[in-house]
Amino acid sequence: MKTIVIISSFILAGVLTALFFGFNLASGTSPIEYDDDQEGISEQVIIRFSHVAAENTPKGMAARYFAKSVQAKTNNEIQVEIYSNAELFQDQNEWEALTDGKVEMIAPATAKLSTLFPNWQVLDLPYAFPNNKAVQEAYEGKIGEKLLNDLSQSKGEGLGFWYNGFKQFTNDKRPIIEPEDMDQLHFRTMPGPIIEAQFEAVNASTSELSFNKTYQNLEVDFVDGQENTASNIYSKKFYEEQQFMTISNHAYLGYAVIINEQFWNKLSESHQKTITTSMEETTDWIRRHSIEINDSHIRELKRTSDIKIDVLTNEQKKKWKKRFMPVYIHAEKSISPSLLKEIKRIQEHYSSP
Repeated sequence: MKTIVIISSFILAGVLTALFFGFNLASGTSPIEYDDDQEGISEQVIIRFSHVAAENTPKGMAARYFAKSVQAKTNNEIQVEIYSNAELFQDQNEWEALTDGKVEMIAPATAKLSTLFPNWQVLDLPYAFPNNKAVQEAYEGKIGEKLLNDLSQSKGEGLGFWYNGFKQFTNDKRPIIEPEDMDQLHFRTMPGPIIEAQFEAVNASTSELSFNKTYQNLEVDFVDGQENTASNIYSKKFYEEQQFMTISNHAYLGYAVIINEQFWNKLSESHQKTITTSMEETTDWIRRHSIEINDSHIRELKRTSDIKIDVLTNEQKKKWKKRFMPVYIHAEKSISPSLLKEIKRIQEHYSSP
């Protein structure tokens, strides 16, 4: 009898063990139920887009237009987060932030790249572009293609160029009409050998200062003046610390839109195509709208500020161009001859007879 009880106990224990382990094995290999919301979060691509301009400038508007376009085309699979007004990085360190992967996109002024890539100085040449059509041919033609190719040796992938407008002079000392009026004035500038040579040609001194520190330096009279587009002069309120403005159109301010190369290469072919398409659409949009944005800001400056605005005549511009000729000789030392030849061709093609 005792033997029967022992045997029964072993059988019962075996059945229970089999049931226990069988249950756990079954539960361990059962499919995991997916959560659609969680899956969407894990697969969403975030692009941190840092720039230093105000939101109501051509670059600020273009950034928002681009972000909306990308998000709409990808059904929000890609989210572009805009950080304007140097919220994350100043213009001096945004390139480093991009190449270190701290942000995925930047849109620096083309001049900011001239110290890293000498050929980019070609876009800073004074009176390089007679009109907006000439700028477009440079940005979207042979010059733009060559400059974006120069970035292939870096950690940045060039997506294209965005437009702002022609630069004007402002200062707090006197009207600037003739080249001699620049004598002994001190200007805030962006970095770049060509820009420095431009001011040296008219006997003015310069300090390379962050865009978002310009107002403070004008306020404390560390510098007498600066050069910029009407949209930047208006949006950053430089007119509050400047008495005189000259519509000179002596150089053009535009931007290179650059994405981190490693990040770009990890994107799917479909996402790359979408970003490229949105970039092309945004470029077309800002090319058309940047002119009106700057014109409207000039009208606002005339209507709401006390700054005195002078407009150079064609005859006066000829004097400035003659004074700036040494800058072109200086450029031959560091800029590709083919680029200088193309700039000359564009100038001749679009100059008035």
